[in-house]
Parts: sequence; C-alpha cells; structure tokens
Amino acid sequence: MKTSELFKKKTVLSFEVFPPKNTTPVESIYSTIDELKGLKPDFISVTYGAGGTSDNATIAICDAIKNKCGIEAAAHLPCINLDRERALHELELMKAAGIENVLALRGDIAPGTEPKHIFEHASDLVSFIKENSGMNVIGACYPETHPESKNMVDEVRHLKEKVDAGCTHLITQLFFNNEDFYEFYEKTRIAGIDVPIEAGIMPVTNTRQIKRMVSITNAGLPKKFVKIMEKYENDPVALRDAGIAYAVSQIVDLIANDVDGIHLYTMNNPYIATKICSAVQSLFAAHEGD
Repeated sequence: MKTSELFKKKTVLSFEVFPPKNTTPVESIYSTIDELKGLKPDFISVTYGAGGTSDNATIAICDAIKNKCGIEAAAHLPCINLDRERALHELELMKAAGIENVLALRGDIAPGTEPKHIFEHASDLVSFIKENSGMNVIGACYPETHPESKNMVDEVRHLKEKVDAGCTHLITQLFFNNEDFYEFYEKTRIAGIDVPIEAGIMPVTNTRQIKRMVSITNAGLPKKFVKIMEKYENDPVALRDAGIAYAVSQIVDLIANDVDGIHLYTMNNPYIATKICSAVQSLFAAHEGD
C-alpha cells in the first residue's frame, strides 16, 4: 500500500529505524523490528545508514518489514551521491522487494566526498522517481527551516517545488516546540501545499543525543525542555523518563489539534517506543475513521 492512502482513514502512526553499522549483520535489527511490530505502526521508514554508506541494507530491512512483518515500509534514498544509473538500480531493487514507498532526500554532504551533482536537490530526485517508476514518494520538511535555507519563505518555496514534483506526503524534521510546527503548517497551506504532513517526534533520552541533533538541525529548545535537561542530566534513568514524558505531551497536543500523523524517531529503541505508544494508544484509536 502507498502511504498516501493511509491518511484518508486515520491519524497515521509511523516509526523510523536505521540499519546497523556496516560491521554488524543486517539481521541484528530484526529483533528490534519484531518488537516494534507489536505496536502496530502504519508504516516504518528505514534510513540509508550513517553518511549514506549503507549498501542495500536499507532495502533488505524494508523487505523484512513488509514481507515478514506485514507492515508497510518506506526506504530512504538520499541523492547527493547518486548518479542516474545507481538511482535506477535502487528503484529496481525496491520494486523486486515489493516496496512501494520511498523517502526522497538530498542527503548530507560527507566531508572529503565530492557530490555527484546529478541530483542537486531532493525535488530533482522526486521528479526522476516519478518519471521512472510507480513508487509513492515521500518528502522531508523543516518546521524551523533547513540549515541551508535563507529564511522560511525560501524554505516553503522549495518545499512547494518538491510537492509539485510528486511528493504525496511529508515528514518533518524533529522539533520540540509544537507552536513552531503549527506556524509552519499554516504557511504551507497558504502556499498551496495540501499534502498530509506528519510531525516528526524524537524522544530525547541523553544530553549527548540532543547536543548532536541541535548541532545538525535548526531545532530550537524551549525553556521548559532545557530545564528538564539541566535538572536530570546526571541521572540517566530520570532523563530518559522525562524525555519520554515530554514526547508524550507533544503528541497529545498534536493529536488534539488534528495533526495528520506522528512519525516517531525510535533510535532503534523498542522500550522507548513502547512507553510512548502505550501512553497515547487510545488517542489514535479515537481518531481512527475520522
């Protein structure tokens, strides 16, 4: 099933997982997927591996998610280091595995690696996928702007290009202030972007994690979030539980405001995903069939 069909029926719940390191067998993640399966997500997306170095592990994991677990899968595909031949090869592998959904990304520029300059922007890859396959294409978006965007006007303009090229739904980068998401969502609607937008939520469970994410994104930290970090930074268990509670409070507010969907960045941690989903399960059930 194409993920775009899911939003017609309910508030969508999806997860993100990432492949194991290249030195670790792909199969090592299967137990994690098995646990996440019990939470009944509508689909699971799989990243392309740190730095885009994963060699088909993404597709192998998507294959297992769809054909062994019976859950829809979406394969991430960053384009900055792709040429057309490799892009077609990846799409053929997805088709052979029965994968219908691809998350088209520009990807990060790896230090010491010269980009191919074939697909300069994610919108270029979106157009290529639509021209060369029947895949459903998902896009990324940034409620607080992409680090390379000039401003929000620039951000929304490029996002409109991506949607016009063929994206049927969008997933946001992580954010910690729901008001930033609501303002962004309103701007997209004014700009004529009418596809569903899932809110990307990352439960923060350690200070190193949040420092890293803030360094590579434009995510702002609300005062109440900073206070939680400062209060519990020396107590790992308390910080983990506080991070879970904060993510739950974000999701409760988002669902109350009729968000199209929640995309949970699981960090391959079924415990955290389970705690969050248990707390909000009834909310998703209440919106099913709306």
